[in-house]
Amino acid sequence: MKTVALLAALAVAPALHAQTQWKLATGYRAESFHTRNIVQFAQDVERASSGALRIEVHANNTLFKLGEIPQAVEGGKAEAGETIMTSLVREIPIAGADAVPFVVRSYADARRLWDLQRPLIEGHFAAKGLKALYAVPWPPQGLFSTAPVRLSADFKGTRMRTYNPATVRIAELLGATPVDVPMVEVNQALSAGRLDSMITSALTGVENQVWGQIKQYYGINAWFPKNIVFVNQKAFDALPAAVRQAVTQAAADAETRGWALSAAVAEESVGELQRKGIKVERASAELDTELKRLGERFSREWVQSVGNEANKIFIPYYFQR
Repeated sequence: MKTVALLAALAVAPALHAQTQWKLATGYRAESFHTRNIVQFAQDVERASSGALRIEVHANNTLFKLGEIPQAVEGGKAEAGETIMTSLVREIPIAGADAVPFVVRSYADARRLWDLQRPLIEGHFAAKGLKALYAVPWPPQGLFSTAPVRLSADFKGTRMRTYNPATVRIAELLGATPVDVPMVEVNQALSAGRLDSMITSALTGVENQVWGQIKQYYGINAWFPKNIVFVNQKAFDALPAAVRQAVTQAAADAETRGWALSAAVAEESVGELQRKGIKVERASAELDTELKRLGERFSREWVQSVGNEANKIFIPYYFQR
């Protein structure tokens, strides 16, 4: 009997120590705070599962390019991935809620919007065989300008950098001429006098060293675009219950940590702009009011374009504070 029991124990032992390996693809640099947060998430999962699940993080488009990641995870070519939510709007229009400009004005607002948006995102992901794990915002989008701006009228006759339909619409409504310039060419465009202003995060301004022609930075918090981390539902369901719980808890921790990291990076980046000689100011009361009105106009237009599902976000967002 002892021999039989020993053989049974030996047979079970490998199963107890079997390790599952996932690949998680992201298009962002390893140095990005988003990627650093993902790496910590992977480490937390491995530790909490006692090594039962190991997640290999593949950064900087090394496994799949950023735009290919959702489809790769959906198709099972990678178990997990990260993308920016605005890249999903063609198939999931509601994913664009966090990029409607001049609606969300603070991290607290962004958190409230995500709480309303999340159940809808989870439903759309589930229909694609995906499970949303967590989302973290980029630092807010601010206004860079070569000259002081006090009113929306100050944009008339100027040239604003644009890179998507939303920024083109902003430029048009402000009376500026839209100029399509990739971020990597911004300094060249500034030096050539082709740009007078642009809306992007302080972090992006620091990473691209925009000081020189740029003299002003206004923390208008135009929008808080989010990255979302997700997993193939079948891969998740194949895990033992305890390991699924480890993934879920690590994801919740990563979301909390990621939001704090984003806020810290935003503050650090604004400080670096100041150190490089850019004047950092709040928008004037007049401009702030005008931008809020634009936000209301944008949100109405967005609701009309997306349909009834958008009302599930913006009706409670505006009226249930």
